[in-house]
Amino acid sequence: MGFRKCFSMALSSIINNKMRSFLTMLGIIIGIAAVIILVSVMNGLTGEVTSTFQEMGTNTITVSIRSRGTTKKVEPQEMFDWIDSNTQLFTNVSPNVTLSGTLKTSDSGDDSITSSCTGVAESYADIKNLEMSFGRFLQYIDCERELKTCVIGTYQALYFFNSASAALDKELKINGVPYKIVGVLEQTEDSTQSSADDVVYIPYTTAAKASVTSTIGSYTVSAVNEDVVTSAVTSLKVLLQDKIGDSDYYTVTSMLSMIDNMSSMMDSMGTVLIAIAAISLLVGGIGIMNIMLVSVTERTREIGIRKSLGAKHKHIMMQFVIEAGTVSCMGGIFGIILGCVVSFAAGKVLDMAVVPSVGAVAVAFFVSVGIGVAFGFLPARKAAQLNPIDALKFE
Repeated sequence: MGFRKCFSMALSSIINNKMRSFLTMLGIIIGIAAVIILVSVMNGLTGEVTSTFQEMGTNTITVSIRSRGTTKKVEPQEMFDWIDSNTQLFTNVSPNVTLSGTLKTSDSGDDSITSSCTGVAESYADIKNLEMSFGRFLQYIDCERELKTCVIGTYQALYFFNSASAALDKELKINGVPYKIVGVLEQTEDSTQSSADDVVYIPYTTAAKASVTSTIGSYTVSAVNEDVVTSAVTSLKVLLQDKIGDSDYYTVTSMLSMIDNMSSMMDSMGTVLIAIAAISLLVGGIGIMNIMLVSVTERTREIGIRKSLGAKHKHIMMQFVIEAGTVSCMGGIFGIILGCVVSFAAGKVLDMAVVPSVGAVAVAFFVSVGIGVAFGFLPARKAAQLNPIDALKFE
């Protein structure tokens, strides 16, 4: 008896026991669908996170310095000089000073909002690839003369002035101090609070003077390209070690390393989730083995008749292994369809690109077949070892 005949008999058995076959497949369907959904969602989430970091610039490096007194610090000019003397590694640098600001206008009365204001240099726009909607970004003269000028996002512009264009050249009070709005950034998100459009940039010199400590402990640096980021980080650490002396008081973090760490973490999380989902595949395999053992018992006389007519050990083995594999394979196909449908639906709900990977689908299919064959082997072996005389006497 060949493979085709065994497959035909397996389909007949499944059709004749529809409910039992479906319940047997259910564990495989759920397990395969869960694996595909988790892999697809994790891939989509990883892609979203990576894309977000890449938009911030994969060649960007952040330097943070804790104060160690008046002698153990890095002045902005020293950082500018270091960048200028290592043009093979760096392109730009901007000191950063963060202030919590209460924003209002002369016409807003008591109506105000709280936003994080960042003091930066004129090079910050190039480092972060910021685009202007109206006006200009901060210039060298703004920082040099500690001018009270600012660049705002569309959230502030719409909140106080109803439109981005109307905000240009208007006055915005930050913690009660009036600043002239010289530019409005291009909208990148939905212009809501805490979004990427909720930003206020002022000259770093002005921000440092307005801060409590009047010190600058953060810098954003851009490397020439991704290939030299590692060398650029090493170069900055040399400068900081020379100026600060203790690595506990400074950190140098590249966006590229953050992306790698994030991807590694997401991969680990995905592996754990897939391992948990795979437990249902194990349960499904045990269910198949259980049903096949029941099937062997029910068909004992049939096995005895076939053996008495000359069926060999391998023919009986093939029949039951193929039947178990067919049940598992059909469950795998249904699981793949369910997993793909739910993955696309999850992408719509989560508003991100969730596409089932071909690799995950292929692996899921072969795993489902493998489970059927593996867990169907024991019942098939039991069937093949039945004594034909005892089988014929079985009631």
